[in-house]
Amino acid sequence: MIIWLIGLSGSGKTTIGKMLCEELKRDNPATVFLDGDILRDVWGDNLGHDIKSRGINAHRLSHLCKMLDNQDINVVAAVLSIFPEWQRWNREKFSRYFEFYLESPLEELKRRDTKGLYIQAEKGLIKNVVGIDIPFPTPPFCDLKIDTSGYSGGPEDSLKQISYFIRK
Repeated sequence: MIIWLIGLSGSGKTTIGKMLCEELKRDNPATVFLDGDILRDVWGDNLGHDIKSRGINAHRLSHLCKMLDNQDINVVAAVLSIFPEWQRWNREKFSRYFEFYLESPLEELKRRDTKGLYIQAEKGLIKNVVGIDIPFPTPPFCDLKIDTSGYSGGPEDSLKQISYFIRK
């Protein structure tokens, strides 16, 4: 089973993904958490953040998940995922695939901005920031859209929604 958590930087992908992974491990220890940012370090080849580099990273992540899926290892993946074609590929290739869009208004994400990406992009200090100078397409095939703005609960509430959905 592959669970794809999609959202902009600051939407809660890593926080919710880690919580979900721990919950799933109780039933199946063969469960791993993959974070798009961490995998960039694992690959170690200093891919940029332009569209072409993001496409290479998307290809790598989907194929890594396919390899793990083939070995009956569950994956919780926290990724920006701006390529609907890879989301489609995932749905076609994985044994069980769930896609959750963690949505929060850009103004709330800018307020959180734990990595300082949005402020740096708005000041022109960095480029290729999804949501600022790279468009973020709403995932067209997501199984469930989850409000992570904080107005309808915190990460625990989002986790409950995801857990309920994948278990039903």
